[in-house]
Amino acid sequence: MRGLGGNATPNENGVDPNYRPGVEGAFDIEGEVPEQRSLAVPLPSPWSGYPANWEPPGWQINAGVNKLVDIAWQCLDLQSNIVSAMPVYQTKKGKIIDPEEWMNNPDPAIYTCWQEFAKQLFWDFQMGEAFVLPMAFNSSTGKPSQFRVIPPFMISADMKAGTRTYKLGSLDVTNEILHLRYSSTTADARGHGPLEIAGAKMTQIALLQKYGNSLAETGGVPLYWIGVERRLQKSEATDLLEQWIETRTANAGHPAILGSGASLNQARTMDAKEMGLLEISQFSESRIAGLLGVPPFLVGLAGASGSLTYSNIADLFDFHDRSSLRPKTRMIMESLSAWALPRGRAAEFNRDDYTRLPFDKRVAAYKTLIEMDVLTNDEVRIMERYLGSSADNAAQALTGGAD
Repeated sequence: MRGLGGNATPNENGVDPNYRPGVEGAFDIEGEVPEQRSLAVPLPSPWSGYPANWEPPGWQINAGVNKLVDIAWQCLDLQSNIVSAMPVYQTKKGKIIDPEEWMNNPDPAIYTCWQEFAKQLFWDFQMGEAFVLPMAFNSSTGKPSQFRVIPPFMISADMKAGTRTYKLGSLDVTNEILHLRYSSTTADARGHGPLEIAGAKMTQIALLQKYGNSLAETGGVPLYWIGVERRLQKSEATDLLEQWIETRTANAGHPAILGSGASLNQARTMDAKEMGLLEISQFSESRIAGLLGVPPFLVGLAGASGSLTYSNIADLFDFHDRSSLRPKTRMIMESLSAWALPRGRAAEFNRDDYTRLPFDKRVAAYKTLIEMDVLTNDEVRIMERYLGSSADNAAQALTGGAD
């Protein structure tokens, strides 16, 4: 671990309890608030001399977000909002215990609450990879006590001899940073997300949207042309066109009269559905939603089964949770727990509000199982997370509350 110096003695975790991140050789005095690490990494500037038809490099922080088509942004936003609204709680040997301070706000200097941090973390994770950098450490456990999400473009990752190394600018953060990878291999230092293979679909949707905007700007005016049976000189063609425009302007709403072998030809008029390229757009956008693990119905796209009833809408939420949210959030929280909590403890998302059966139905099921001697009262309390280190704080901790 960086920062050890002088006569400082590491604790059992190999971390100096007085270590102040970001300041070499400097240590906290007992009772002082840990000094925040500076993350002022200068952005590269566009180089000079590149061809005029090239675009400057996209060094901007939100450059990747700006390139997203609206359906991809909507899916990322939907899932990030759902996950960030799930309270986080701490368990030890299956029982609820008091939450760590970072479960309320992992870095008060930059975040307003846990939800802001969780949304950034899950958004980056869906894009392929998320980085979490500690800003301060717990003096008793040596684990991070404050941390924040670092945009992936700020981190350079490399694979050397089968080991990943990380740098933030010139600062080596290999032994500190948490790297969450959506999809990875042992031969690649970076993580990869589902949108990386959606390049063709993303381009297609963007082009369709651009084409639709062009049609809307022209009001869907049909294409037509004047045909003449003989070859015209340039001056004759110009005169004919000017006469046509002048006549139609002066006699709007009246039928047109064409002579001298001229005829008016018109392309087939498109209706509103055709103008919107609805079928192609919906198919492409549904594929993008599917890649991100979002049922198309949840983002306003037509579902394969047509209309949905209340019953199968509830099933749809359950499918969304089981197939997408649960595996993703479990991977994130298990990694975060191993990185930020002592051995034997775990941080979990409370996903019950999204898919759990209503309370009255759960009570009826528990009553039946108790009468069948399948469950005991205490086992029901455990399943409902009513048991904790103290009986009166478990439910409050489960919902993200603090004493």
